[in-house]
Parts: sequence; structure tokens; C-alpha cells
Amino acid sequence: MSAPRGGAMVQPCARCGSRWAVQGAPMHWCPRCRGVLLSPGPVDAPPERRNYRWVARPPGRRPRPSARPVSPPVAGPPRYQEIPRWGLHDSRSEPAPVVPGRLARLSTRVAGLLVLTAVLFVLAAVAEIGRYLILLRNRTRLIPQPLLLASDLSLYVLAGCALLAALLTAVALTGWLIRARRNAYAAVGEQDPRPGPMVWCGCLIPVVNLLWPGVFLTELARRGEPRALRAVRIWWCAWVLDGVLVVVALCWHTADSLQARADGVMISAYTDLAAAAVAVLSLWVVRRCEGRDLRGRERQLRRWVPASGPAAVVIEPVHRVGESADRAPEPGVGDDSDADRAASDPAPGAAEQEEVMAK
Repeated sequence: MSAPRGGAMVQPCARCGSRWAVQGAPMHWCPRCRGVLLSPGPVDAPPERRNYRWVARPPGRRPRPSARPVSPPVAGPPRYQEIPRWGLHDSRSEPAPVVPGRLARLSTRVAGLLVLTAVLFVLAAVAEIGRYLILLRNRTRLIPQPLLLASDLSLYVLAGCALLAALLTAVALTGWLIRARRNAYAAVGEQDPRPGPMVWCGCLIPVVNLLWPGVFLTELARRGEPRALRAVRIWWCAWVLDGVLVVVALCWHTADSLQARADGVMISAYTDLAAAAVAVLSLWVVRRCEGRDLRGRERQLRRWVPASGPAAVVIEPVHRVGESADRAPEPGVGDDSDADRAASDPAPGAAEQEEVMAK
């Protein structure tokens, strides 16, 4: 190819860099490497007017033409032997995992805490009863010092652990109540009208918590599980009774006489047993509000349907005389038994006719 003259129009190749003089209509493909030819432009055009740029290469290194065969254009829509693997991938943005706090983790273990609290209060009641038996024994005989130390240690340790477990369980139950109320109201498209601080204060402040927990649980049962209303009312009565027993036990311990102190030991035992019963009832209420039984299993709904008894035919269908009745066999000669039986029994046709007439 001869070098183009000054001012001549050339078409550079975008692949191999060759310049081809424009002689007539512009070309589209490079005759050497089948690359794309740029639009025509003057050879001595300044860089700002060029639609291409020069790339400097070392001498003797010309780009080799592509060895890939040029596939002919395909007529018609493309066809695939299998599902194409290419395309745009719609990556879903996964929400950031929410790390539950200590209170949320504590509210999920409310069942275990209630069981632990009930067991500790029962053991504390047993320790109180043991102390009362020691007092009865002490009326006539002296009690060994190691036995008294063991009784005091078990009584104080069990009572302290039971009170600590009760406080921890109360916090866990309050967190569970707030979460259950939020879910119950959200299920019906509403928002909990009781703010969180109100629920906390109503459940944890003494004397006030004799009233408000029952109100909160009643609202929860009416929004979530109406069948739990009876369990809530039973728990509420037991909760108030336990509070009254606590006040009586505290007042009884202020007495100075020995008999009053001995009676206070038994009242403390009754109070511990009542607290254990309240813990079990609380677990029952939690399970009922969650739609489970006391063991944590899914409750099976019972549906009562009217049961129909067996079909009894009031009126017997009427049959024609002679259709279903067999003919009586003719008595043979010398057969006295058959003759006597035929004489004593009426004819079958006559019996059916009398039955039809009676009906």
C-alpha cells in the first residue's frame, strides 16, 4: 500500500493500526485483519479533530491478525441448546442480623426460670417445716449444735436463692409480656397502647404489681388467645393471695413471743408453697398465651360435633303376600310330626296378611 498524500482521507484500522486511503465509498472492515475501520479523516488533522488516537509500539512489533475464524452472521433469533448461564444476577440485600440483648435472651428462658423458682420455693418451704419440727423437738430435749447450724444454713441459703430467682423471673416475665403484647397487637394491625416503661413500672413496683399485671395479661389474652382468660383470672387470684400471705408473714415475724415466732415459721412455709404455686400458674399462663400446654407441646383443638345414632327403622316396609314367604311343605303319609307342626303353626301367608293389615 502506498503512503497517502498530504490532505488525503484515510481510515485507520482499530485492530492492526493500518491506514487505508479512501477511494470512493468508505470501507467498514480492514482488508488485512478484518478489524473495524474508523471513520475517514485527514492524515495531517490535529489531535483534537481526530476520532482516533495513535498508540506507540516498539519497531518490528506489529499486531498479528486474529487467528479466530470469523463466524458468519446468524439469521433469525438465537437458539440455545441449554438454559444460558449468563445474565444479570439480582442479589438480594440480606438484612443485618439483629443481635438480641441480654433482656431478650432472658425473656426467652422464662419457662426454665419459672421451673427453677418453683423448685427453690418448695425447698425453702421444706426447710421451714424442718425448722418447725426442730422447734417442736426442742420443747422437751436439747438440739445438737451441728443440726441447728445445718438448719440455719439451709434456711437462709434456700430462701435467698428463691428470692433472687423470683426477682430474675419477674424481670424475664416482664420482658416476655412486652414482646407478647407487641406481637399480639401487630397480628391484628394495631399498636400496643401501653408503652414499655408503663409495663415495667406496673409489673415491678411493689403493691402496684398486684393490680397491673392482671390487667396487662387480660388485654393480651383478649387480643391473642381468648381461651387463656380463665387461666389469667385464676393466676390473678393466686397472685393477690400470695401477696397477702407475704404481708401477713412479715407482720408475724415482728412478734416477740416464742409461740408467735414458731407460728411465723409455719406461715413462712405456707408463703413459700404459695409462691411455688404462683410460679407454676405463671408458667401455665405463659403456655396458654403461646397456644401450648403446660409441657410446651402444641395444643390440639377439640371440635365437638353432634353424633348421630344408628339408623333405626321406624316403620317396616310392606311386602306382598307370597313374595318372600316360602311355601309350607306338604306333610307326607305317616309323618305325624310334620302334620302336628303344620296344624299348630299358622300358614305363612296368613301371618303376613295379618301383619300388613295391622300396619
